[in-house]
Amino acid sequence: MSNKVEDKVLDHDFDGIQEYDNPLPRWWLMLFYGCIAFAVVYIPYYHFGPGPLMQEEYAAEMEAANKALTAHAAEEAKQEAAAPKEDWSKFEQDQARVAAGKEVFATRCAACHLADGGGSVGPNLTDNHWKNGRGDMASLVKIIKKGVPGTAMVAWESQLSKDELINSAVFVRSLKGTKPAVAKAPEGDLVED
Repeated sequence: MSNKVEDKVLDHDFDGIQEYDNPLPRWWLMLFYGCIAFAVVYIPYYHFGPGPLMQEEYAAEMEAANKALTAHAAEEAKQEAAAPKEDWSKFEQDQARVAAGKEVFATRCAACHLADGGGSVGPNLTDNHWKNGRGDMASLVKIIKKGVPGTAMVAWESQLSKDELINSAVFVRSLKGTKPAVAKAPEGDLVED
């Protein structure tokens, strides 16, 4: 006995057009009926029942992400507060560190802050105004290390060693009060030593 389907012409025709009676493949019918069964369950559950809609799931995920970010920031602040305070004054007096920092600054920072610290894309580093941080060594090291989100200041921690980070911060501190050739207008808050 052969399972081959024979073409049969149906009895009706319309404007001389006749139609074969070929059934759809079983896999196609099963997929079609499966979609209908899925819709019968899905629509009442999600649109009329207790199931959350996509907008609600998105809002819940965003809330969870914000909580996680807040918790991470709080944990980071807690670790920072618990860390032993560094005595930065010993670094600022070391002229070898200032010279090493000048080299790092010239290769990594001068594109945005100019070689003399007068500021271009980045802010002027020679005045007492600070957009980020307070201009102290701890703030400078953190800004150089972590960057400033939403600005052109990138995080350098993966590209600079700890000494290079400290040296560049020492050099930036040494720029305070100098007179650059072209100084960008003050930006941020006025900070006194």
